[in-house]
Amino acid sequence: MYLAASDTRLDTGNTYLITGGAGFIGSHLTEQLVARGDRVIVLDDFSGGSRRNLADAASKGGRVRLVEGSVLDAELVDSCTRDADVCVHMAASLGVTRIVEHPLETLLANVRGTDIVMEAAHRHRRRLLFASSSEVYGKRMATGLTEDADCTIGAPNRSRWSYAIAKQFGESLANAYTQDAKADIVTVRFFNVVGPRQNGAYGMVLPRFVEQALAGQALTIYGDGSQSRCFTSVHDAVSAVAGLLVSDGPRGATYNVGVSDPVRVDELARMVIERVGSSSSIDFIPYERAYGSGYEELGRRVPDTTALRARTGWEPTRTVEQTIDEVAAWQRQQASRPVRGTPARRRRRRSIVIAA
Repeated sequence: MYLAASDTRLDTGNTYLITGGAGFIGSHLTEQLVARGDRVIVLDDFSGGSRRNLADAASKGGRVRLVEGSVLDAELVDSCTRDADVCVHMAASLGVTRIVEHPLETLLANVRGTDIVMEAAHRHRRRLLFASSSEVYGKRMATGLTEDADCTIGAPNRSRWSYAIAKQFGESLANAYTQDAKADIVTVRFFNVVGPRQNGAYGMVLPRFVEQALAGQALTIYGDGSQSRCFTSVHDAVSAVAGLLVSDGPRGATYNVGVSDPVRVDELARMVIERVGSSSSIDFIPYERAYGSGYEELGRRVPDTTALRARTGWEPTRTVEQTIDEVAAWQRQQASRPVRGTPARRRRRRSIVIAA
């Protein structure tokens, strides 16, 4: 076990603050922590997350406290942080489409939000796990990327890099807090996390492929499909995070979280068609038509996870085929739900709901 900054020994039964806890990865982490006996404060503005994602965790004896609000609300973040033992910063504006179409919104939300959360965690002497991304490697394409490998970001005038720049800022800020203020911060770099509850609306490739295949539509591939990704099951990703939260290790460390078996995007499309039992065709769309001129695509990034394995004993357990089946089952379940009227747009407010 590890000692937190306050010198209080942590064990199961702690209270975790998860920003973005109603989102894709955050909701799965909430479930895992609740299942092992912890309590979770979820702070989410529902710009990307959903209350429905928390339905199962919220049914477990009132261990989930849902706070509707934004990480840009410093006073609210401070209040939630004060009530927690450990903080996990998952909230982010992400997705290729959103990044390209709204670079200013993406950059400011991610930079300011991270600054506010880290400052609150430091002020209250709370341990913090910061969710970063393999995007920080930028144009660096290699097999066996280690956490200390050089990162090569493209030109700032390319909106494609705004998310990577924001995450690099977050990592630099975490390192500064660790070195100058002796804060207790761990950073994880996720590699292409996929699974149930992921939204394909902003360019996430697997849920989009599955949705198209289930509808009998052509699967759209941007570029020639030769680009590859290391698709990591969300269950394996949150297992890595949960392990890091209760393991010994140096403050300020960074850990890659991802599988080391890249899959070409055109191969993924064929796998989805086969697993779903669809007759869909595949359409190839030039990048400039999908994202406008100046978009830059990457070929291959493969993580080295030696550090993560050494600290936690983590091993991935799910194959891409299993994850495709899980995503398809989840989407079929969602499609079978009764359609309700479109709710009015929610205000970002500071009301607190106790989920039970």
